[in-house]
Amino acid sequence: MQKLIFLMASVLLSTGVLFAQNGSARMVNWNFNSKKISDNVYEIRFTADINGKYHIYAQNAGVEGPIPTAFTFTKNPMVDLSGNVKEIGKMIKKHEEVWGGDVNYYEKKVEFVQLVKLKRNIKTQVGGSVEFMVCDDKECLPPAEVPFKINIGG
Repeated sequence: MQKLIFLMASVLLSTGVLFAQNGSARMVNWNFNSKKISDNVYEIRFTADINGKYHIYAQNAGVEGPIPTAFTFTKNPMVDLSGNVKEIGKMIKKHEEVWGGDVNYYEKKVEFVQLVKLKRNIKTQVGGSVEFMVCDDKECLPPAEVPFKINIGG
C-alpha cells in the first residue's frame, strides 16, 4: 500500500513539474535563424510569436517580479558575440499594481537580434537557451526555458 501511494505521489509530482516547465512555452512559438551580414558576420534572430492575450516581458522588465526574457549562449571558441541582444517590436510600457510599477512587454510578436562574428570562415553553431515568462491580465504562467542551435558560416 505504501508503495502504491509513493508511486501515485511521484507521478503527480512529476506531472506538475512537467506542466510548470511548459507553461509559458505553450504560449510562445519560437523561430531561430541566421542571416549573413558581411564576411564572417551574422545576425542571429530569435522570433517570438505570442499566442492569445498573453505578453512576454522585455529583457528589462522594468520592475522586480516578472521574469525578463534572457538569453544564455553556449561558449563557442570560434564565435564572438558583438554587443547585446537587441529587441525589435512594439514595446508596451504599462503600470501594473500587481508588480508595483511600470513593466515593459511585447504582445503578439517580438524579435531579438544578436550579431556574431566568426573568427574564421568555417561552419559552426551558435547554441544556448532563452528563458521567458508570459502573463495576461489575469494570470502568469510558470517561466520556461527553450534551447536553440543555429547554424552559421560555411
